[in-house]
Amino acid sequence: MKLPIWGALLLAWSFLPCPALCAQGIDSDLTQLAGTQPLTMEGDLARQMVAGIDSFLLGEIDASVALREANFTRDRHSASAYSESLSASRKRLAHILGADDARVGIESLEFVGSTVVPYVVEETERYTVFAVRWPVFRNVHGEGLWLKPKEAAIARVVAIPDADQTPEDVAGSHAGIQEKFQFARQLAENGCEVLVPTLISRDYGPRNGRAKMTDREYLYRSAFVLGRHLIGYEVQKVLAAVDWFSTVEDDRSKPIGVIGYGEGGMIALYCAALDTRVKAACISGYFGSRQRIWEQPISRNVFGLLESFGDAELGAMIAPRALTIDGTGGPELRLPSEGGAPAVLVAPADEQVTAEIQRLRDILQTVPGTVHHIHATEKRNTSIDPQATAQFWSDLTGNPLVDFQFVEESKSPADIDRSAKRYQRQFKELEAHNQLLLTQSAAERRKFVNLGSHLPDQRPGRFPLDTSSLEAYEKSIDPCRDYFREEVIGEFKQPLMEFNARTRKVYDQPKWVGYEVVLDVFPGVFTSGILCLPKNLKEGERRPVVVCQHGLEGRPVDTVVGNHRAYHDFAAKLAERGYVTFAPQNPYIGKDDFRTLQRKANPLKKTLFSVIVPQHEQIVRWLTSQPFVAADKIAFYGLSYGGKAAMRIPPLVPGYCLSICSGDFNEWVDKNATTESNYSYVWTGEYEIFEFDLGRTFNYAEMAALIAPRPFMVERGHFDGVGMDENVAYEFAKVRHLYAARLGIPERCELEWFVGPHTINGKGTFEFLDRQLDYNRKAESE
Repeated sequence: MKLPIWGALLLAWSFLPCPALCAQGIDSDLTQLAGTQPLTMEGDLARQMVAGIDSFLLGEIDASVALREANFTRDRHSASAYSESLSASRKRLAHILGADDARVGIESLEFVGSTVVPYVVEETERYTVFAVRWPVFRNVHGEGLWLKPKEAAIARVVAIPDADQTPEDVAGSHAGIQEKFQFARQLAENGCEVLVPTLISRDYGPRNGRAKMTDREYLYRSAFVLGRHLIGYEVQKVLAAVDWFSTVEDDRSKPIGVIGYGEGGMIALYCAALDTRVKAACISGYFGSRQRIWEQPISRNVFGLLESFGDAELGAMIAPRALTIDGTGGPELRLPSEGGAPAVLVAPADEQVTAEIQRLRDILQTVPGTVHHIHATEKRNTSIDPQATAQFWSDLTGNPLVDFQFVEESKSPADIDRSAKRYQRQFKELEAHNQLLLTQSAAERRKFVNLGSHLPDQRPGRFPLDTSSLEAYEKSIDPCRDYFREEVIGEFKQPLMEFNARTRKVYDQPKWVGYEVVLDVFPGVFTSGILCLPKNLKEGERRPVVVCQHGLEGRPVDTVVGNHRAYHDFAAKLAERGYVTFAPQNPYIGKDDFRTLQRKANPLKKTLFSVIVPQHEQIVRWLTSQPFVAADKIAFYGLSYGGKAAMRIPPLVPGYCLSICSGDFNEWVDKNATTESNYSYVWTGEYEIFEFDLGRTFNYAEMAALIAPRPFMVERGHFDGVGMDENVAYEFAKVRHLYAARLGIPERCELEWFVGPHTINGKGTFEFLDRQLDYNRKAESE
């Protein structure tokens, strides 16, 4: 088809060099931006970025081993001085495990029975087995079996089965485990009083008909956001049993030990590291290197664990008390990626266990410590090796190892299987406890930083805010920002690299020209994006910039061309409006490839945003260096996951002068932790979305307070399924109160509602940008 003469002229004009751009060092005939090197990278830059971050994080995990000791202060002058010197480390460990809630006092165990099911499970010549429970904290109890010797006990033990074992399995009340591997029963046969708790299992299935995951991951998700952890709950259940063992009048002098297999071994290791009342511990099927914790079941994920605590460091916290490490087996499984986190769990190899024990001994140096290693044999065990059980018993009681007698006669299993109903009680109780914590989380956050909108509660909080002036506010919010950077997002301390900017021209449109840009950030880590420059830039002119951030699995091109249903070319439209725009490629792309980055970052006390924030710091630094950029007018505007970025990046990148959150602003803690609503992430495949302890620190209102007094806006479609209007309004009301009622700057804080779905609306937000950036588009066009 032949173009009309005006169309042909317009098309030809769009590919001619623009005099104004040339005056700025921008020649649209050139293939790269002036002052940069040509970009020659080929292939999928987004996937290359993710791969680079992956390698960087693996390197940081490897480097963490040598850095951990700097976080300890060890006084090796005496055993008591050594133990006391670890107090701060124990407090930190309890916090990251979510095991820092005060336990209730425990006076006695409660028998669990009914008119149909008696509380006596079985009785032998040497001991009686009771079904019991005991209080832990608030509405949470431990529950399991109590094996009580008929003669005075010589020691008291908490015997912890693996997640996929029942108390009956290790107590011999069920058939299935060979007699000599029934470690709880064998200890009772040898004169110990034994309490066997129930652990949450790895039962796998769909949740609310959606993502498939284990019971452990399901409970982990809500707890993690609320500053707790399934591990912490189970540690507390065991330590509550230790509390009882320590207070029974006639048995206070009896030694106390913990022994466990698989997940039970993990819980036993944490408990013995935390509580010096534990005289001896046996860890089976768990002890080894934690460098690949990121590929194990996500319910083992502990935020900041590897910053200070590998298994060797935990073992060193047990010294000089006795520790037996059983390397003869361990649970194994593979979890697929069906919404829940994929995982691989293998029994620790003998050489790995040996290497970690050597690290433990190197840490101890002159500190006395009894460490036994039961080596693997050709046949891998599926429970605690009998030799390990006997060694543990000998260390705990002080009796010779040869005195331990294995009782192998078979006996009939109990008539009644109580384990299924007990398990459901334990599962539902923890689920309910998470929801109770959620209802109390707003009050907990006011103890942290009080924004003042809840008029009955005017306590200053941990980080008091001074709203007497904008300058005073900015100064008062800085310590809270530091906490957000260090304890929530996580910060890599290394400096940013030189830009080494590489560019290539990829678009030449009637009103703007576009360049693909790549900048170095950390070794092996780069950031990239599309820079759109209006063609009517005048010589010496500096324009405002809008950084336009795509969402989950998106790409910069989605914000520039193609009229994507969510983005509607908003970066290009803002360039047509006269703004310089930059659309970054953020690394939330590639499904499990990027979600695994969060798993690798978390044990280092880092998150995916620990890399994304430096990427944006580099973007802002580079933009500020360009002759066409008004350095004090660089705005951030993101949709969906880009809206999630809008709540986390501008608080930590002061070069962003305002932030617009589109399609994401929410009662974020509720969205992550509730099991009462379909919009919750508890049910979905975003297993990386959960951030530790937001419930007690930062919801979206508190994050917005870190942006203030800079302008902040929310763009919300009534039919956006990420949440409900009332939740968005509830959370935004706290932000509005801060800006309007306390800081006196209502014009800097807006919420635009529009009738539409999860999309950029680009009306009120564009006008907000014009006002806040003081951009006179008419003057620029003349």
